[in-house]
Amino acid sequence: MSKELKIIAKKHKQWVEIVITFGCNKDTAEDLVQEMYIKIKKILDKKQDIMFNENEENYFYIYKTLKSLFLDLKRKEKKVKIYPIEDLHKDLVDTDYVDYENILNSVQDELGKQFWYDKKVYEIIDDGETISELSRKTKISYYSLYNTYKKVKKILRKYINL
Repeated sequence: MSKELKIIAKKHKQWVEIVITFGCNKDTAEDLVQEMYIKIKKILDKKQDIMFNENEENYFYIYKTLKSLFLDLKRKEKKVKIYPIEDLHKDLVDTDYVDYENILNSVQDELGKQFWYDKKVYEIIDDGETISELSRKTKISYYSLYNTYKKVKKILRKYINL
């Protein structure tokens, strides 16, 4: 550990108390202070000086670093939606039984009713061949294949009402 980082680490409890005043609990404050040490170490590794003199840290710089880490954390918390597990369980219990086998059979029956060309194009693309690859191999227009695939897919979606 560098000399500067040792000097900064001597006031660890003070840095944690500062972060707690921002509105964090003790564990989160400890985490943010640790992140501050990482940021300071990266700055010191770049040979940038953040000390007032050899034995005194730049209090304002450390304060601003802690504040920016805290604000970043709060921004991230706003972006994350938290759903209580009770709500998820309620949704799972209230759902009706879905007969997937019946849906699969009706989709396959409808696919069987399609014109042979439409059915074959759909099956090839659905099996993983890209439209552009199929177009190159068969010399059939990309847009013709795309429209055919899209049409069959639209028809089959009517039978999947989940």
